[in-house]
Amino acid sequence: MARRRQLGTVWRRPSGSRPPPGGRCRVNPLSLSYYTVPELSPPDMVTVAADQGCDHVGLRLLGGQPDGDPMPLLADPALRREMKRRMADRGVTALDANTARVLPHTDLDAFRPFLEAAAELGARHVLATGDDPDEGRLAARLGRLCDDAAGFGLTVQFEFVPWMSVPSAAAAARLIGRVERPNIGIALDALHYDRSGGTPAEVAAIPSGLFAYMHLCDAPRDYRTDRDALLHTAVKERLFPGDGGIDLTGLLRALPPGLPLALEIPTTALARTMDAPARVARAVAATRRLLAAL
Repeated sequence: MARRRQLGTVWRRPSGSRPPPGGRCRVNPLSLSYYTVPELSPPDMVTVAADQGCDHVGLRLLGGQPDGDPMPLLADPALRREMKRRMADRGVTALDANTARVLPHTDLDAFRPFLEAAAELGARHVLATGDDPDEGRLAARLGRLCDDAAGFGLTVQFEFVPWMSVPSAAAAARLIGRVERPNIGIALDALHYDRSGGTPAEVAAIPSGLFAYMHLCDAPRDYRTDRDALLHTAVKERLFPGDGGIDLTGLLRALPPGLPLALEIPTTALARTMDAPARVARAVAATRRLLAAL
């Protein structure tokens, strides 16, 4: 495997940004992901993120593929201009943009507007998934995506998903070894890690430079393993850190210190009775308690 540079594992708090609320604890910058507050407009998401002590936000530009309807932030230049103004005003930056889903038939050229918008909004990374039984073909296509992303100063962070062809952290690391690009890494999602049967030892065995950030959430220990149930939990009903059974402490100890944590915690049922700012406040408080315990 070619030698790779560190992808985002060293972080310095920007001048003038807020210290973490709730006392002294391990410092991991926090990012607010789209799925946590899907009812908010992108600029309002920035406001809530800033108010609750997050340094970053995630940008939802695609619904998982380039051939479906684009999300409003990709389709509307005026909304992107307002988003940039709000981020500048509130001292919040874009951590990542999602999601480029690479399938055997995917037209990779169609991702160009996605990459352009991600770069325009100042994102550091783009999130990608892949579902192709031919690992060599998937590696080659991801390599092409990496090359295109590099032209915009972006890295590609590959998210393994248990119900797709790359189902685990170890499988993702093997795939990235075949891609052989300096701007690719692993976006580890705590839910997918747990549902894949992942262990801290498995994660610790992967070169730390492949991790640029992770998606943080919790989930019940007892769950159905069919695809529909896994998908429902992933996009609709996760838990705040500490409210479920995932070994988040062990996972965080296996990852590089200071890794940005993207709070991806959709809670559809709770959202009927608790507004977005309150849910984000609860997510941030739970995360700070988790980090303090480390």
